[in-house]
Amino acid sequence: MAKTPKFANAKVFAWVDKWNKICTPDKIVVVTGTKKEHIDICEMMVKNGQFIKLNAKKRPECYLARSHESDVARVEGRTFICSEKEINAGPTNHWVDPKVMKPLMEKSYKGCMKGRTMYVIPFAMGPIGNPITQYGIELTDSPYVVVNMNIMTRTGDAVIKQLGKDGEFIPCIHSVGAPLKKGQKDVAWPCAKNIDDKFITQFPEDREIWSFGSGYGGNALLGKKCFALRIASKMAKDQGWMAEHMLILTLTSPEKKQYHVTAAFPSACGKTNLAMMLPKLKGWKLQTIGDDIAWLKPGEDGRLYAINPENGFFGVAPGTSNDSNPNALKSCKKDTIFTNVVLTPDGDIWWEDMGVKAPKEGIDWKGNPCYVCKDDPYRMGPKPGMTKKEIKESGYVAAHKNSRFTAPAENCPVLDKAGFNGLYNKKPTGVPIDAILFGGRRPSTIPLVNEAKSWTHGVFMGSAAGSEVTAAVISDQIGQVRRDPMAMLPFFGYNVADYFQHWLEMERTSADASKLPKIYFVNWFRKGDDGRFMWPGFGDNSRVLKWICDRIDGKVKATQTAIGNLPLEKDIDLSNNEGKFKVVPADLKEILKVDKAGWVKEIETIGKSYDEYDAKASKDSKVVSKTAKRVPKALRDVLASVTAELTK
Repeated sequence: MAKTPKFANAKVFAWVDKWNKICTPDKIVVVTGTKKEHIDICEMMVKNGQFIKLNAKKRPECYLARSHESDVARVEGRTFICSEKEINAGPTNHWVDPKVMKPLMEKSYKGCMKGRTMYVIPFAMGPIGNPITQYGIELTDSPYVVVNMNIMTRTGDAVIKQLGKDGEFIPCIHSVGAPLKKGQKDVAWPCAKNIDDKFITQFPEDREIWSFGSGYGGNALLGKKCFALRIASKMAKDQGWMAEHMLILTLTSPEKKQYHVTAAFPSACGKTNLAMMLPKLKGWKLQTIGDDIAWLKPGEDGRLYAINPENGFFGVAPGTSNDSNPNALKSCKKDTIFTNVVLTPDGDIWWEDMGVKAPKEGIDWKGNPCYVCKDDPYRMGPKPGMTKKEIKESGYVAAHKNSRFTAPAENCPVLDKAGFNGLYNKKPTGVPIDAILFGGRRPSTIPLVNEAKSWTHGVFMGSAAGSEVTAAVISDQIGQVRRDPMAMLPFFGYNVADYFQHWLEMERTSADASKLPKIYFVNWFRKGDDGRFMWPGFGDNSRVLKWICDRIDGKVKATQTAIGNLPLEKDIDLSNNEGKFKVVPADLKEILKVDKAGWVKEIETIGKSYDEYDAKASKDSKVVSKTAKRVPKALRDVLASVTAELTK
């Protein structure tokens, strides 16, 4: 067992010492957060066969990792919210009594770091010193986690200094669960191969995160979903703020007026693309503050102020192209870690729908040879000379559908540096939010954009959100529509119905509720009967954002409908409607209608989801705990009102 290093903060020392004795690593390294240290760890991983260094001229200080086939995405079935009472976890979470879970996991952790190094990662979620920022320390035996946390959070000595002698922090323990015997050679991607041996566990009341058996980012970078959403959402409820699965962007009009917008979409539904969008409308400018997570706190003026608690982008690679998101591609030109993409012969990377012709041959995400498609230069197959049809029928992809890039936010060419650093009018307050967007991948029924009639109606819209399941999660339901309230389904740190109530409470406790953001629901993914998308998306989404800004300023009217306020066709700016993909006026007309029959079915499923939330405390409980009606009555009332209007 290694000797526990000294810390000025007694709580930090006691906690590290406790886990040192349980995990018994060969040595302990406290991460300082320097650039040199980061590169040294990356080069060590190259030497150990865990990283491949990419072409230094094309991608300076960039590396490629390949994960084990069992460890490619979040494992929702092995993610637990271990609140003290089952009812507090709610129906959307897997629950185990913490008195059972902690001893169980401690057995797994016993001796789990033998032959490995325990890294102590002090990290900040948000700009250090900002009043919204929170702090954590992650212990891990994965150097992959260290270098990714260096990108995704602010790490090192500055955090230790901020904690001082008695500062509070969120304790996070992680292990890949693969101890090494003396002389045993390590593997390229250590992890627990059996999914039942993986645990991603949050203890909301204790404010602790325990992760075991997985090295994948969403399961192992504990500052991300585990802290920034699951634990932070419970902290936010208790303390009167909000932790949300949202991008943050700054939009500037031709008249130089700024608007700040947050948007909540499920993973792989276009958050990063919207956060870095190049507006199609001339004179409009969009800047990025964050692409995934927003923390919002009420100000004394009644407005909600937001920061991005992260320091980088953990983006989905496939589909990211010069057409969809040129700024994301520019963001990962240097200092980036790629996971499960294709390695090209010249030491560069490639993935499907990158918009770049595939190399004649390469190495796929599993480490096997792959070859350019016979009749499609933008596809690759596992054998030479395969046709596009053959590749499609085989189900083969050269880059995993959830392959990722971890890139520093500072690389983004459209970064709003002031907003990213939590500054507004040069003060560390976060940026004031003008509009909140909800969305999802819906091929039918849901219109292009829909404005909530009130804050309560907006909460209803968010609570009813649904989306097709994507490859960002290990699931047998990919492509099926599931309810995903506020895009938070996998990330609630407590009962979903209590979460809805907390949203409603934000209006009641606001210093001036009239200054709360307006709420909208958007859908870029409507399809026609022929299966094609009816809205171009990407840069054309600026047309929708402009309409939202016009509504905020009272410049345009809206059509009042049973489901909300919809745009008049004439108020969607179609200027500069050019190029390969453009808005078709007939399609626009169709996606601004209320699909009455579709909505009658939609509200039925919304009602059923509310009933499920009311019926039991947890899907995993052997004993179904009957509860009182837990979904707020205010949301039931909105549902009844919408139902009545639709069925007149």
